[in-house]
Amino acid sequence: MIWDEKSTSFLEKYINNSSPTGREESGQKLWRDYISEYVDQIDLDNYGTTFGIINPGQEQRIVIEAHADEISWFVNYISKDGFIYVVRNGGSDHEIAPGKRVNIHTKNGIVRGLFGWPAIHTRKGKNNSKPEIEKLFIDVGAKDKEEVLSMGIHVGCIITYPDTLELMNEKYYVGRALDNRMGGFCIAQVARLLQKNNIQLPYSLYIVNAVQEEIGLRGAQMIAEKIKPHAAIITDVTHDTTTPMIDSKKYGDVQCGKGPSLTYGPAVHYKLLDLIIDTAEENNIPIQREAASRSTGTDTDAFAYSNEGVPSALISLPLRYMHTTVETAHKDDIEHVIHLIYHSLRKIESNHNFRYF
Repeated sequence: MIWDEKSTSFLEKYINNSSPTGREESGQKLWRDYISEYVDQIDLDNYGTTFGIINPGQEQRIVIEAHADEISWFVNYISKDGFIYVVRNGGSDHEIAPGKRVNIHTKNGIVRGLFGWPAIHTRKGKNNSKPEIEKLFIDVGAKDKEEVLSMGIHVGCIITYPDTLELMNEKYYVGRALDNRMGGFCIAQVARLLQKNNIQLPYSLYIVNAVQEEIGLRGAQMIAEKIKPHAAIITDVTHDTTTPMIDSKKYGDVQCGKGPSLTYGPAVHYKLLDLIIDTAEENNIPIQREAASRSTGTDTDAFAYSNEGVPSALISLPLRYMHTTVETAHKDDIEHVIHLIYHSLRKIESNHNFRYF
C-alpha cells in the first residue's frame, strides 16, 4: 500500500513542488488535499502550518509532526550589468551552487536562471577559485538591471532549484527537499494506514506539517502553542555518517538502509522514547541510535519546551547529502519510519501517563 500508484504519485508531486521557507503554501495545499480523506478535520494556522485531526475532541491530544519547508535563496542585489546576488533562506549550501539552474519566483511566474561561474581555465591560481557566498551570482540572460527588473525580478524574490525526484536503482530516492518533505509523506501514510486498518485511537491525533523549521523551528513553536499537545512524535532526517568525509566519531554511527534512527538527548522524553523502542522490538522494525549533546536541532526541541513541557521524541530518516539537490534516502528506511510511527501510536493508551513517577 505504501508504494502503490496513489502514494508514489503524491510523493513525486509533493517533492517536486517548490515550497521554500516562508512561502510553503503550494506544497501545503498538495499535502492537505492528499491527507484530507484520511482525517476527520483539517486546519491551518496564520503562517501556513497545516494539520489534520483524527478523532477530534478527546481529552488527550497526541501529535505526529514533520516540517514542510525547503532551503532556498533570496535575491539580495541586482548589479547594473544585470547579475543577481543572493542571501540564504535557510541553510543553503553555497559550495554546490555554481553551475546549478534555478527558478526565480516572481508575481508573473517562474523566471529561469543559473548560478554562473568562471571557467576553470580562468580561475587557476586565482583567489576567486572558491565559491564563497558573496561571489555567487545568477545570470538570467539580461543585458542590464533594467531588463532584470522588467522580468518581474526584484530584491526579495525567492530562488529555488528545479531538480526533481528519482528512484535510483530501485533502492534510493534522490532529490531536493527530502529534508523534510519525505517526513510529510511519512506522516500522511500513517494517517492512511490508520484509516485503511480501521484503527480507533483513544485520543485525538494531530498530524502536523509545520512551516519554517529551516530558520529556527518557528512553525513548530507556533503550532505547539495552538494545539497544546500531551505528547509529540517528530520525524526529520539525520546524517548517514558512512558518507565519505563525515566524521563518525563526531556525528555518530548511522547508515542508510539500517532503519530509523532514534535520538537520545535532554529534549527527548525517555518514557516516550522507551515506548517507541519497545514498539520497534515488538514489530521487528530495525532501529539505530544517536545522541544529541544539547539540542536535537529539530522541531522536537520546539515541542518539548513548549506549554510547560511536552513529552517529545524524534524518529529520524537516515539521509545522504543533506541540503543538496541530491539528498538520498533508502526506500526501506522510509517504510520503516512509517510503520514505527504507526505502531507507536497504537501503543499509546487512553490518557497515557508520560510522567516519570
